[in-house]
Amino acid sequence: MRIWEPHIHMISRVTDDYEKMAAAGITHITEPQFWLGQPRTSVGSFIDYFSHLTDYEVKRAADYGIKHFCTIGLNPKEANDPRVNKDVMAILPEWVKHPLCLAIGEIGLDSHTPTEEEFLRKQLELAKQTSMPIMVHTPHREKFKGTKRIIDICKDVGMNPDLCLIDHNNEETIPITKEAGYWAGHTVYPVTKLSPERASNILKKFGTERMMLNSSADWGPSDCLNVPRTVGELRRNGFTEEEIQRVVWDNPFNFYAQSGKLEEERQKLKHTFLPESVGV
Repeated sequence: MRIWEPHIHMISRVTDDYEKMAAAGITHITEPQFWLGQPRTSVGSFIDYFSHLTDYEVKRAADYGIKHFCTIGLNPKEANDPRVNKDVMAILPEWVKHPLCLAIGEIGLDSHTPTEEEFLRKQLELAKQTSMPIMVHTPHREKFKGTKRIIDICKDVGMNPDLCLIDHNNEETIPITKEAGYWAGHTVYPVTKLSPERASNILKKFGTERMMLNSSADWGPSDCLNVPRTVGELRRNGFTEEEIQRVVWDNPFNFYAQSGKLEEERQKLKHTFLPESVGV
Protein backbone atom coordinates (compact mmCIF):
# COMPACT_ATOMS: atom_id res chain seq x y z
CA MET A 1 0.00 0.00 0.00
CA ARG A 2 1.49 3.30 -1.14
CA ILE A 3 0.42 6.38 0.84
CA TRP A 4 0.49 10.10 0.11
CA GLU A 5 -0.12 12.04 3.35
CA PRO A 6 -1.83 15.17 1.96
CA HIS A 7 -1.86 17.34 5.10
CA ILE A 8 0.74 17.13 7.86
CA HIS A 9 2.81 19.78 9.66
CA MET A 10 6.27 18.27 9.94
CA ILE A 11 7.85 21.48 11.23
CA SER A 12 6.11 20.46 14.49
CA ARG A 13 7.35 16.85 14.48
CA VAL A 14 10.54 15.10 15.56
CA THR A 15 12.73 13.35 13.02
CA ASP A 16 11.76 9.94 14.43
CA ASP A 17 8.32 10.51 12.93
CA TYR A 18 9.79 10.45 9.42
CA GLU A 19 11.29 7.04 10.15
CA LYS A 20 7.93 5.73 11.42
CA MET A 21 6.04 7.16 8.45
CA ALA A 22 8.43 5.64 5.92
CA ALA A 23 8.12 2.23 7.60
CA ALA A 24 4.31 2.53 7.42
CA GLY A 25 4.33 3.08 3.64
CA ILE A 26 4.13 6.88 3.47
CA THR A 27 6.30 7.93 0.51
CA HIS A 28 5.02 11.45 -0.25
CA ILE A 29 3.68 14.23 1.97
CA THR A 30 2.23 17.70 1.57
CA GLU A 31 2.90 20.18 4.35
CA PRO A 32 0.54 23.18 4.35
CA GLN A 33 1.52 26.54 5.77
CA PHE A 34 -0.37 27.04 9.03
CA TRP A 35 -0.55 29.04 12.24
CA LEU A 36 2.32 27.92 14.45
CA GLY A 37 0.53 28.64 17.72
CA GLN A 38 2.51 31.82 18.38
CA PRO A 39 1.50 34.93 16.40
CA ARG A 40 4.07 36.05 13.83
CA THR A 41 4.53 39.80 13.92
CA SER A 42 6.37 40.59 10.67
CA VAL A 43 6.53 39.37 7.09
CA GLY A 44 10.14 38.29 7.62
CA SER A 45 9.01 35.44 9.85
CA PHE A 46 6.79 34.18 7.03
CA ILE A 47 9.69 34.34 4.57
CA ASP A 48 11.80 32.26 6.94
CA TYR A 49 8.93 29.80 7.38
CA PHE A 50 8.34 29.44 3.64
CA SER A 51 12.08 28.88 3.19
CA HIS A 52 11.96 26.16 5.83
CA LEU A 53 9.08 24.42 4.03
CA THR A 54 10.85 24.48 0.67
CA ASP A 55 14.38 23.65 1.79
CA TYR A 56 15.25 22.27 5.22
CA GLU A 57 12.12 20.15 5.66
CA VAL A 58 12.57 18.73 2.16
CA LYS A 59 16.06 17.52 3.08
CA ARG A 60 14.92 16.11 6.42
CA ALA A 61 12.20 14.06 4.69
CA ALA A 62 14.55 12.88 1.95
CA ASP A 63 16.83 11.28 4.54
CA TYR A 64 14.03 8.73 5.05
CA GLY A 65 13.06 8.32 1.42
CA ILE A 66 10.01 10.60 1.66
CA LYS A 67 9.27 13.23 -0.97
CA HIS A 68 8.21 16.49 0.70
CA PHE A 69 5.94 19.05 -0.96
CA CYS A 70 4.08 21.99 0.53
CA THR A 71 1.26 24.46 0.10
CA ILE A 72 1.83 28.15 0.72
CA GLY A 73 -0.66 30.84 1.67
CA LEU A 74 -1.90 33.20 4.34
CA ASN A 75 -3.76 31.12 6.89
CA PRO A 76 -7.14 32.44 8.06
CA LYS A 77 -6.09 33.06 11.66
CA GLU A 78 -3.25 35.37 10.64
CA ALA A 79 -5.33 36.92 7.87
CA ASN A 80 -6.91 38.91 10.71
CA ASP A 81 -3.57 40.41 11.78
CA PRO A 82 -2.90 43.84 10.19
CA ARG A 83 0.77 43.58 11.13
CA VAL A 84 1.30 40.86 8.51
CA ASN A 85 -1.70 40.24 6.24
CA LYS A 86 -1.04 42.79 3.48
CA ASP A 87 2.72 42.19 3.43
CA VAL A 88 2.30 38.41 3.23
CA MET A 89 -0.24 38.79 0.45
CA ALA A 90 2.32 40.88 -1.46
CA ILE A 91 4.96 38.10 -1.43
CA LEU A 92 2.66 35.16 -2.16
CA PRO A 93 2.72 35.44 -5.98
CA GLU A 94 6.43 34.60 -6.03
CA TRP A 95 6.26 31.84 -3.43
CA VAL A 96 3.40 29.94 -5.05
CA LYS A 97 5.59 29.60 -8.17
CA HIS A 98 8.06 27.45 -6.22
CA PRO A 99 8.35 23.99 -7.84
CA LEU A 100 7.56 22.24 -4.55
CA CYS A 101 4.45 24.34 -3.81
CA LEU A 102 1.48 22.33 -5.03
CA ALA A 103 -1.41 24.56 -3.92
CA ILE A 104 -2.31 27.82 -2.22
CA GLY A 105 -3.16 26.96 1.36
CA GLU A 106 -4.20 26.48 3.90
CA ILE A 107 -6.68 29.29 3.40
CA GLY A 108 -10.28 29.69 4.54
CA LEU A 109 -12.08 30.93 7.63
CA ASP A 110 -11.36 30.73 11.36
CA SER A 111 -13.33 33.34 13.30
CA HIS A 112 -15.76 34.25 10.49
CA THR A 113 -14.58 37.86 10.19
CA PRO A 114 -14.94 40.22 7.21
CA THR A 115 -11.14 40.53 7.10
CA GLU A 116 -10.76 36.77 6.73
CA GLU A 117 -13.21 36.83 3.86
CA GLU A 118 -11.32 39.68 2.21
CA PHE A 119 -8.03 37.80 2.21
CA LEU A 120 -9.69 34.54 1.26
CA ARG A 121 -11.06 36.27 -1.85
CA LYS A 122 -7.64 37.78 -2.63
CA GLN A 123 -6.02 34.34 -2.48
CA LEU A 124 -8.75 32.77 -4.59
CA GLU A 125 -8.11 35.43 -7.23
CA LEU A 126 -4.38 34.62 -7.04
CA ALA A 127 -5.20 30.94 -7.52
CA LYS A 128 -7.21 31.77 -10.62
CA GLN A 129 -4.43 33.98 -12.00
CA THR A 130 -1.80 31.27 -11.47
CA SER A 131 -4.02 28.23 -12.27
CA MET A 132 -3.14 26.76 -8.88
CA PRO A 133 -5.27 24.46 -6.73
CA ILE A 134 -6.38 25.66 -3.30
CA MET A 135 -6.35 23.80 0.01
CA VAL A 136 -9.03 25.12 2.37
CA HIS A 137 -9.13 25.07 6.17
CA THR A 138 -12.66 24.86 7.55
CA PRO A 139 -13.14 26.54 10.94
CA HIS A 140 -13.12 24.75 14.28
CA ARG A 141 -16.11 26.76 15.47
CA GLU A 142 -19.41 26.82 13.58
CA LYS A 143 -17.92 24.44 11.03
CA PHE A 144 -21.05 23.98 8.93
CA LYS A 145 -21.64 27.74 8.71
CA GLY A 146 -18.01 28.34 7.78
CA THR A 147 -17.85 25.56 5.21
CA LYS A 148 -21.00 26.79 3.50
CA ARG A 149 -19.68 30.35 3.46
CA ILE A 150 -16.35 29.20 2.00
CA ILE A 151 -18.14 27.31 -0.77
CA ASP A 152 -20.34 30.33 -1.48
CA ILE A 153 -17.30 32.59 -1.75
CA CYS A 154 -15.51 30.13 -4.04
CA LYS A 155 -18.55 30.05 -6.30
CA ASP A 156 -18.83 33.84 -6.24
CA VAL A 157 -15.18 34.22 -7.25
CA GLY A 158 -15.63 31.62 -9.98
CA MET A 159 -13.29 28.91 -8.68
CA ASN A 160 -13.23 25.67 -10.62
CA PRO A 161 -14.39 22.92 -8.18
CA ASP A 162 -11.77 20.60 -9.68
CA LEU A 163 -9.10 22.82 -8.12
CA CYS A 164 -10.65 23.08 -4.64
CA LEU A 165 -9.85 20.82 -1.70
CA ILE A 166 -12.07 21.47 1.34
CA ASP A 167 -10.34 19.96 4.36
CA HIS A 168 -11.28 18.96 7.92
CA ASN A 169 -14.71 17.69 6.85
CA ASN A 170 -16.96 15.83 9.27
CA GLU A 171 -20.39 14.22 9.17
CA GLU A 172 -22.03 17.66 9.19
CA THR A 173 -20.06 19.25 6.34
CA ILE A 174 -19.34 16.41 3.92
CA PRO A 175 -22.82 16.50 2.28
CA ILE A 176 -22.42 20.12 1.13
CA THR A 177 -18.78 19.61 0.11
CA LYS A 178 -19.74 16.64 -2.05
CA GLU A 179 -22.77 18.42 -3.45
CA ALA A 180 -20.55 21.30 -4.56
CA GLY A 181 -18.31 18.86 -6.44
CA TYR A 182 -15.17 19.68 -4.45
CA TRP A 183 -12.39 17.38 -3.27
CA ALA A 184 -12.88 16.49 0.39
CA GLY A 185 -10.25 16.01 3.08
CA HIS A 186 -10.95 14.18 6.33
CA THR A 187 -8.63 14.69 9.28
CA VAL A 188 -8.07 11.80 11.68
CA TYR A 189 -6.99 13.63 14.82
CA PRO A 190 -7.72 12.93 18.50
CA VAL A 191 -10.51 14.79 20.32
CA THR A 192 -11.15 17.72 17.96
CA LYS A 193 -11.66 15.93 14.64
CA LEU A 194 -12.35 12.37 13.38
CA SER A 195 -11.48 8.92 14.69
CA PRO A 196 -10.52 6.18 12.21
CA GLU A 197 -13.96 4.66 12.75
CA ARG A 198 -15.82 7.91 11.97
CA ALA A 199 -13.68 8.53 8.88
CA SER A 200 -14.35 5.00 7.67
CA ASN A 201 -18.08 5.41 8.18
CA ILE A 202 -18.09 8.66 6.17
CA LEU A 203 -16.32 6.95 3.29
CA LYS A 204 -18.73 4.02 3.51
CA LYS A 205 -21.68 6.39 3.15
CA PHE A 206 -20.31 8.89 0.62
CA GLY A 207 -17.88 6.78 -1.42
CA THR A 208 -14.21 7.24 -2.28
CA GLU A 209 -14.32 9.56 -5.29
CA ARG A 210 -12.45 12.83 -4.58
CA MET A 211 -12.06 11.78 -0.94
CA MET A 212 -8.80 11.94 1.05
CA LEU A 213 -7.53 11.11 4.53
CA ASN A 214 -4.93 13.05 6.49
CA SER A 215 -3.52 13.27 10.01
CA SER A 216 -2.88 17.04 10.14
CA ALA A 217 -0.31 16.05 12.77
CA ASP A 218 1.17 19.14 14.41
CA TRP A 219 2.19 20.48 17.83
CA GLY A 220 -1.08 19.35 19.44
CA PRO A 221 -2.01 15.83 20.58
CA SER A 222 -1.80 14.07 17.21
CA ASP A 223 -0.40 11.02 15.46
CA CYS A 224 1.67 11.05 12.27
CA LEU A 225 0.51 7.47 11.56
CA ASN A 226 -3.23 8.12 11.59
CA VAL A 227 -3.59 7.59 7.84
CA PRO A 228 -1.98 4.11 7.95
CA ARG A 229 -4.05 3.34 11.06
CA THR A 230 -7.21 4.30 9.19
CA VAL A 231 -6.19 2.05 6.30
CA GLY A 232 -6.49 -0.83 8.78
CA GLU A 233 -9.93 0.35 9.81
CA LEU A 234 -11.02 0.59 6.16
CA ARG A 235 -9.94 -3.02 5.60
CA ARG A 236 -11.89 -4.13 8.65
CA ASN A 237 -14.90 -2.24 7.28
CA GLY A 238 -14.83 -4.14 3.97
CA PHE A 239 -13.21 -1.63 1.61
CA THR A 240 -11.32 -3.15 -1.32
CA GLU A 241 -7.61 -2.51 -1.82
CA GLU A 242 -8.48 -0.51 -4.93
CA GLU A 243 -10.84 1.74 -2.97
CA ILE A 244 -8.28 2.26 -0.22
CA GLN A 245 -5.51 3.03 -2.70
CA ARG A 246 -7.78 5.56 -4.38
CA VAL A 247 -8.24 7.44 -1.09
CA VAL A 248 -4.65 7.37 0.19
CA TRP A 249 -2.72 7.66 -3.08
CA ASP A 250 -4.66 8.25 -6.32
CA ASN A 251 -6.78 11.13 -5.07
CA PRO A 252 -3.99 13.13 -3.41
CA PHE A 253 -1.77 12.64 -6.45
CA ASN A 254 -4.51 13.60 -8.89
CA PHE A 255 -5.50 16.69 -6.95
CA TYR A 256 -2.01 18.08 -6.42
CA ALA A 257 -0.90 17.13 -9.95
CA GLN A 258 -3.20 19.87 -11.20
CA SER A 259 -0.48 22.30 -10.08
CA GLY A 260 1.53 21.10 -13.08
CA LYS A 261 4.47 20.34 -10.78
CA LEU A 262 4.27 16.55 -10.46
CA GLU A 263 5.23 15.51 -13.96
CA GLU A 264 8.65 14.30 -12.81
CA GLU A 265 7.00 12.18 -10.12
CA ARG A 266 4.52 10.84 -12.66
CA GLN A 267 7.32 9.78 -14.99
CA LYS A 268 9.37 8.19 -12.20
CA LEU A 269 6.48 6.15 -10.84
CA LYS A 270 4.28 5.29 -13.80
CA HIS A 271 5.89 1.99 -14.80
CA THR A 272 5.86 0.38 -11.38
CA PHE A 273 3.69 2.09 -8.81
CA LEU A 274 1.29 4.62 -10.31
CA PRO A 275 -2.21 3.18 -10.73
CA GLU A 276 -3.89 3.47 -14.14
CA SER A 277 -6.60 5.57 -12.53
CA VAL A 278 -4.13 8.46 -12.23
CA GLY A 279 -4.28 8.73 -15.98
CA VAL A 280 -0.72 8.24 -17.17
